[in-house]
Order: sequence, then C-alpha cells, then structure tokens
Amino acid sequence: MDFEQFQNLAYIGASILFILGIKMLGKADTARKGNRLSSIGMLIAVLATVVGQIASGQMHWAMVLAGLVLGGGIGLVSAKKVEMTGMPELVALFNGFGGLGSLLVGWAEVAGVVDIDGFTGVAVWATILIGGITFTGSMVAWAKLSERISGSAVTFSGQKIFNAALFVALLVCGAMWISSGTPALLYAVIVLAMVLGVLAVIPIGGGDMPVVIALLNSCSGLAAAAAGFVIANNVLIVAGCLVGTSGLILTVIMCKAMNRTLSNVLFGSFGAANGAGAAVEGEMKALSVEDAYYVLEAARNVVFVPGYGMAVAQAQHAVKELGELLTENGAEVRYAIHPVAGRMPGHMNVLLAEADVAYEQLCEMDDVNATMEMVDVAIVVGANDVVNPSAIDDESSPIYGMPIINVHQAQTVFALKRGKGAGFSGLVNSLFFRDNTRMIYGDAKETITGLANQFKE
Repeated sequence: MDFEQFQNLAYIGASILFILGIKMLGKADTARKGNRLSSIGMLIAVLATVVGQIASGQMHWAMVLAGLVLGGGIGLVSAKKVEMTGMPELVALFNGFGGLGSLLVGWAEVAGVVDIDGFTGVAVWATILIGGITFTGSMVAWAKLSERISGSAVTFSGQKIFNAALFVALLVCGAMWISSGTPALLYAVIVLAMVLGVLAVIPIGGGDMPVVIALLNSCSGLAAAAAGFVIANNVLIVAGCLVGTSGLILTVIMCKAMNRTLSNVLFGSFGAANGAGAAVEGEMKALSVEDAYYVLEAARNVVFVPGYGMAVAQAQHAVKELGELLTENGAEVRYAIHPVAGRMPGHMNVLLAEADVAYEQLCEMDDVNATMEMVDVAIVVGANDVVNPSAIDDESSPIYGMPIINVHQAQTVFALKRGKGAGFSGLVNSLFFRDNTRMIYGDAKETITGLANQFKE
C-alpha cells in the first residue's frame, strides 16, 4: 500500500468520525462524546494531510509546526477565556476565519498562474466568493453581537439593486479572470466578495442574529468544500459538505422559529423592522422577591423561560438551584426553550446543560404551549421577543406571526429584567403590561438567588 492509499483511508476514517460526531450532537447525553469524536476525526485528517505534504516536499515541517502551535494556541486560549455570554460572538468569529481560510487557499492555489482551466477557475471563484462573504459578513455579525456597532438594521435606498449589481460584477470579473488570467481581476473578485458580505449582513437586525449565525456557519462549510475541490482534498470536501448541509438545515429550523422564509435570508429582505407595532397601554407592575416567594411557594406547576438575560447574568446555576427547591416543595418544574432564544442556535440549551439541568426537564415550544394554561407560574429570565404576545395579536408588529412561548396564558408571569427598556430587537414587550404579569427588577442571578434563599429559610 502506497502513502496515497493510506492517506485516503485516513480520510475515510475521519469522515466517518465526522458523521458519527454530528449525529451524536443531536442529543444532550451524547453531545460531548460527539464533539470528541469530531475532534479526533479532524486531528486524523490534519495529520494525514501534513505528513503527506512534508513527505512530498511541498511543505517544510517547521512551517507546519509553527502553524499548529499558533493556531492551536489561539483556539485554546479563546475557548478557555470566553464566557458563555460571549459564545455567540466567538462562533461568529470562527465562522469568519473559516471563510477567510478558504479564501486564502483559493487565492494561493492560482496566485501568479495565467493559464487556468475552467473547472479550477470556477472552483476558485466559488471559494473566494463564499469565503469572502462569510468572512466580512461574520465580522459584521460579531460587531453587532458584541455591540461594537449598533445591532439595528442599516438600510439605504436602492440597497437590494446595488447588491444585485455587485453580484453581477462578481460574475463578470470572475468570467474575465478565468478567460484571461489577469491578476487584477482576481483581486477585484476578492474585494467585491468582501464588500458584498458587509452589505448582506448590515440590513439584518440584531434580533435575527440566530438565523444569521446558522447561515454563516453553513457558508463557512460550503467555502471549505469549494476549497477542497481546488486542492483536490477529499476530506475537506466531505467535511465542508457536512458543515454546509447541517448549517443549512439549522438555518431552515431557525427561519421557521422566526416566521421567516429561506428566501428572506438569502436575499437580505428580513431584519429591517417596518415599524414598532401598536402602542402599548397600561403600566408595568413591580413585585418584590419576598412577595414573589409566597406565590411560588403555593405553585404546583412552574415553567422557566430563559433568554439572553440569563446568559448576561450567568444565572443558569441559580435557576437550576431554584428549580430543585421548587421540586422539593412539590412543584413540577420545566424549562421552555425557544429555538431562537439567546443570540445563537442552542444558546439556552448550552447554558442549562452547563448547569446540569436534567435533559428531561427541557421542553420544546410546542410541547409547553399545549399545557401553558395549566401553569401556575411562568418565570421569564431575560427573554423578550420569544414571549411577546404582539406576535399573536398585533398585525402591525414586525414580529407578527412569529411562533412564541405563550407564557401570557399562564396564571401568573414573573418577568425578570434589569430595567424597563426594550429588548435587543428594540421592540416593547406587551407581555410586561398584562394583568397577570409582575416585573421583578434587578440582576437575574441575584433575584433567583434571593428566591432560593427564601425557600431555604
């Protein structure tokens, strides 16, 4: 068996581990094992590629070692230092750098080459296009999520027409570059792709970031797959296709949860709010922790609805503790998870899993909505749009038609918020003005801890 055959066998083994790992990620009790399997698969793929490159004399071992140490070091430090509140931004950054890596692979393969065959030219063009859009689009998403720029939609007159013209220019420059091999045209494709990435994401409001993160994740995979065709690397094609398709499936799920269509996402026609909805009448009614305890003490059916505010306050462990105390007090406790709660897909699931909340207590939106009228107390921990009744009863609201967790149907609602401001999307939540809702202001962790202490005393 020659080395090329051995390398392909290693790639097949790595691909199998990728597939098994992704399958295991679908369940909470096997997710960690799935992550490890995928990591081992990537290690096998990297080692097989590196050894092959060094053995063929195409790469010096010192360069490889420097890249592994630098890249691995950055990844290790980032993963260790990031807080759960910063996880969405980190995912956006990783998506972006994945796209940039694919772009650089495509560029490096043809830099200085004049005579380019059609297939290679199209593959390089696709790699640069998708990689460039993914890189700059992810940087904009990162900036919005980290609030370095405004999270609101940024639009201008004729934006869609301009974007369409930009894409046509990308097609023309790509075709001319393939036929002529002129380097300036290749660099024009790179610049135009990066500009299009920025313009594609700026009109999307911060409240729609879970959809954007899922779509950019898919794009990073597609860019990698295209790069695999450029350098004829089988495992890169397989891994890229797996990430691309799984990300696309997740995008569709996110779209349904936001009442969007995939075409809205692809053509940038969502995220810019068309007004703030009808004016909300009434006032928010505040409640103290002590008075809230007496209501909870008598409750026999309690549902927690976590949102980004729980992540900001790092209140997941306190929430679990209060849930355990309620269970000991005779209450049935569940955690209702909206698909787009937080700022990335699965954000709340990750937080609650970190706190070791039992997987059986996590409920999907449709399941908990079917029994919401029998819930004694619904505790909303920092969620906003995903529990806003305007999505049901206000046709002028930008989120009208969006599936929500119907906490307004519960007997009593406790809404935990730092203040009276609107959520990340900028919409006022009419739930907070309902007769059965009581606001408990302050840091969510301190509030939940205070309620837990009341039970202990």
